[in-house]
Amino acid sequence: MRNYTKKDRTYPLRGLSLADYQALAAFRLSLREFLAFSAAAARAAGLTPQQHQALLAIKGPPAGEMLSIQDLSAHLHIKHNTTVELLDRLEKARLVRRRRDLANRRQVKIALTARAERLLQRLSAAHLKELQAMRPALLTLLKQLD
Repeated sequence: MRNYTKKDRTYPLRGLSLADYQALAAFRLSLREFLAFSAAAARAAGLTPQQHQALLAIKGPPAGEMLSIQDLSAHLHIKHNTTVELLDRLEKARLVRRRRDLANRRQVKIALTARAERLLQRLSAAHLKELQAMRPALLTLLKQLD
């Protein structure tokens, strides 16, 4: 059996069964349904899905650490100038603040405002509730993909 390698993962090339295709299709459908839920929840909160993803990424680092613009670009898989435009819109909406890094004055760090913290808390609670509802089906699908 030949192997297909992508980055650090090796996938054996083997014949796939109908059950494999069905499990993959069902898993991708579940992911799309969650992403649709997420986009609708973000829009209902007055955000674009990308703005919601940015706020979540900014909140995500360990306590005491802040993302730089470069970090956020990498996290969202978008270009630096697109990240700057996104931050401009979030700053105008009073959801983020930019701060010069004290250790490296050339670098800018991003912080959430209290308003963004409240908004993100509501959105995250809704997302966790949705994931908890989906959990049994997702676990079943993941087991089928083993």
